[in-house]
Amino acid sequence: MTRKKKRLAVIGGAFAFLTLATTLTLFALGQKASYFYTPADISEKGVAPGERIRLGGLVATGSIARAGGTDVSFAVTDRIETVTVSYSGILPDLFREEQGVITEGAFDASGRFVADTVLARHDENYMPREVADSMKARGIWQEED
Repeated sequence: MTRKKKRLAVIGGAFAFLTLATTLTLFALGQKASYFYTPADISEKGVAPGERIRLGGLVATGSIARAGGTDVSFAVTDRIETVTVSYSGILPDLFREEQGVITEGAFDASGRFVADTVLARHDENYMPREVADSMKARGIWQEED
């Protein structure tokens, strides 16, 4: 085999390998390329019990119910559909009603979403609590109603 044929064989093999790797990656991602599902997405597409997903939306007003210890249940809504979530653990400081939240977990057999991670989202107006408290104490900043 000549040098030119060897070089073409190596280039052809590398191209075939990259094509295969790209195809497998795209196939593996499938429908999971979405950062999170909203409650409306879940009702449309359906999610099998036990399948790990990220659920995102707003914490529904009046839905936070605390049980003993660190157990809490709440509802996540996108104002179209609502999903009940149960979580056992310490909630983030930014967690509250009408606040954005992303939960990670899976649905159980009864249709309740059991989260093992809760992440509170904030908007572009977010300010760390310590900074806000310091500015309030000096009379510089006041919360909007």
